Amino acid sequence: MKQKQIVLGGGCFWCIEAVYNKVKGVLSAKSAYAGGKRENPTYENVCSGATGHAEVVVITYDADVITLEELLDIFFAIHDPTTLNQQGADKGTQYRSVIYYSDEEEKEIIEHSIAKHQAEFESKIVTEVSELPEVYEAEAYHQNYYALNAHQGYCQVVIAPKLQKFMMHFPDKIA
Repeated sequence: MKQKQIVLGGGCFWCIEAVYNKVKGVLSAKSAYAGGKRENPTYENVCSGATGHAEVVVITYDADVITLEELLDIFFAIHDPTTLNQQGADKGTQYRSVIYYSDEEEKEIIEHSIAKHQAEFESKIVTEVSELPEVYEAEAYHQNYYALNAHQGYCQVVIAPKLQKFMMHFPDKIA
């Protein structure tokens, strides 16, 4: 097994986590905060917009099963990377589209992926691409949120359609 990690933010972390928890080759998907200026932020701190953190998901995957390129293909299919600091009704810098890389090889793969996917969008992709900062795991009640709360309204209206889109476009990647 060739274990690797990538940190992605594409709006509410519940949405991203729910999808990647269903991806073949993903070992774990954990909700977290990254890219801000406050140590050990809480959900309330991050939601205020004052800390500068984004809601992100730390994805640990087996690179022998799924590649970073394939993970990014899913990422660009399940969120709108052309809206600055917003996904649907979720607005604020904490909901920005962001990819954090660990090394130059990952950065090149990410930049190539953005260039490839730009053709799918009329507007310019505004996904932030930055070196991996300190990452803080989100509170326990945010972890595996969709699986534990699938009946809730937000889960039904916002997360379920992203899961359906993933399953329709990537049936061979479903765990």
